[in-house]
Amino acid sequence: MHTSDARMLRGAAIPSALAGAIAIVAAALLAGAKGAFGAGLGTVTVLVFFSVSVVAVSYASRVSPQLMFAAAVFSYIGKLLVMLALVAAFSDATAWNPRAFAFTVVGVTIVWLGAEIRTTLKAKQLYVDPASTSDQNVHTPADRSP
Repeated sequence: MHTSDARMLRGAAIPSALAGAIAIVAAALLAGAKGAFGAGLGTVTVLVFFSVSVVAVSYASRVSPQLMFAAAVFSYIGKLLVMLALVAAFSDATAWNPRAFAFTVVGVTIVWLGAEIRTTLKAKQLYVDPASTSDQNVHTPADRSP
């Protein structure tokens, strides 16, 4: 994993885990043990799903820069299918509070995305590869002949 990817993962996972902890406490106070369990499941779900995406895209970028988009899309489709399967499998479950789960998933997702945006904006990354620009490819207007 590249250092920039690891920084991105830490920059998003830590605030999201803290938001999840707050959600677990709030759900425990509002809905009891089932609420806390639902919020805990929601927190783990978001942290695992988003971490899988970061790791998949990081690995794909090492293999080939062209694979990054494919890795992002296929990890999203895979997570969507897994989530649909989980929702179908546990639709009648009464072990946790589904509202606490849902609100926690939405809240922690918003925190993850905000933290990821903040980490990206604070990163000092080049968006042009300086090694790919050579003197042969750089032309000034004076170099062009009429």
